[in-house]
Amino acid sequence: MTTWKEDGYYGTPQGTAPPPPGFLPGGYPQAGYPQPGYPQPGYPQPGYPQPGYPQGGYPQGGYPSAGYPQGGYPSAGYPGSFGGSPPPTAGMQGYNSTSYGEDPLGSHGFDFSDKSIRLGFIRKVYGILMVQLTVTLSFIALFTFHEGTKRYVFAHPALWWISLIVMFVCLLSMACCGEVRRKAPMNFIFLSVFTLAESFLLGCATATFKKEEVFLAVLICTVVTLGLTLFAFQTKIDFTMMGGVLFVAALILMIFGIITIFWHGKTITLIYASFGALLFSVYIIYDTQIMLGGKHKYAISPEEYIFAALNLYLDIINLFSYILTIIGASRD
Repeated sequence: MTTWKEDGYYGTPQGTAPPPPGFLPGGYPQAGYPQPGYPQPGYPQPGYPQPGYPQGGYPQGGYPSAGYPQGGYPSAGYPGSFGGSPPPTAGMQGYNSTSYGEDPLGSHGFDFSDKSIRLGFIRKVYGILMVQLTVTLSFIALFTFHEGTKRYVFAHPALWWISLIVMFVCLLSMACCGEVRRKAPMNFIFLSVFTLAESFLLGCATATFKKEEVFLAVLICTVVTLGLTLFAFQTKIDFTMMGGVLFVAALILMIFGIITIFWHGKTITLIYASFGALLFSVYIIYDTQIMLGGKHKYAISPEEYIFAALNLYLDIINLFSYILTIIGASRD
């Protein structure tokens, strides 16, 4: 009768030669086992299982000894070879090589360098901007060509002040409160109310000009905006580094505007309007490159599509206002 013993090869009969390393009696598993690296060379390794297996525990000293695997789980390259390195982060979408789970862009998992995310963000911004400009252009046309609307607004100046207050409240809310401009549908509600109020104010301003002058200002503003946008897309000059200079220039323009309130004149109005048109022309390039990101030093987060559309809208509206002022001052 054949007896069995537990000598490290489970189920090896006495009196027979042990199977080759890595094989069990009967040819199982098939040739090719063990695979490289599991374990080398041969199976079992010394000390696994401990003598007396399964007597005295499974295995003695704990299962497995010295941790499973040594150095932590998972190891570098998981799935794959085990080791003591942390999980790889290089090349993972939405993260950089600094540390796992850290997004230096502050975009909640968005990698703005990803081309598809950037293009989707740009399409969303320009889609919102086109809607805003369409609404504003409709108000301008209404106040320019419809005499009844023009007379009604002139007879009720309180509407202008109400629109001005609403516009400032919405603008400050979106500029200062991040949750207002990021959380839908609140961001679209505030942006819609702001666009309507700003369009009404601009319509009141254009009502004091002739139709030909308004049309000429719209045409010039359209051509300049398209040209500057194409320039911002193609140029190798990084305008995103000029934020401080543009802020100082805007502050000077504001002080200059206060001065023109007390000292009227054709010359000072032309200088003021020309400086304003030049400043907001540069702002169009600056805000466009901030939106594009990529090769530029500074870029806005992809979730700030409302803020990006608001910036470009204000740039275009201000450019149109100063162009219209230059045309009006030249007429007067």
